[in-house]
Amino acid sequence: MIFSTLANAGRYAALHPLFLRVFEYIRNTDLLALAPGRYPIVGDDLFAIVEHVPGRTRAEAKLECHRRYIDIQLVLEGEDEMGWKALAECHNPVNDYSAEKDIRFFHDAPASWIATPPGHFCIFFPEDAHAPLVSTGNIRKVIFKIAV
Repeated sequence: MIFSTLANAGRYAALHPLFLRVFEYIRNTDLLALAPGRYPIVGDDLFAIVEHVPGRTRAEAKLECHRRYIDIQLVLEGEDEMGWKALAECHNPVNDYSAEKDIRFFHDAPASWIATPPGHFCIFFPEDAHAPLVSTGNIRKVIFKIAV
């Protein structure tokens, strides 16, 4: 898991061949003008999901993980307090892994919480369980899904 700011995004471009494309997209797109929905960038290998939703409580947020995609979750408005726990330490699944949706949820509590303000992002790899969208207000964010 990585927590950083857009000012430092260049440091992470070398971690995956498509990370540079993500950060170029962020620089060249008016993200606040995008309506909620899915936006293809490089087919199914890289796409963006724009969300504008009310936050939920820590108790309502479930840890989730993905096998096929890395998430770069960029907060645009509001503050998203994201939970994190190493997937290897999650032992109480809600359900089986859904290959169709590339997701599995857990009842386990996060090991830590990351207050993520606008202009900041978290990168979650397949070994990172995460519980996003925790806030007392609305959250506008973009989730970039990058194929592993």
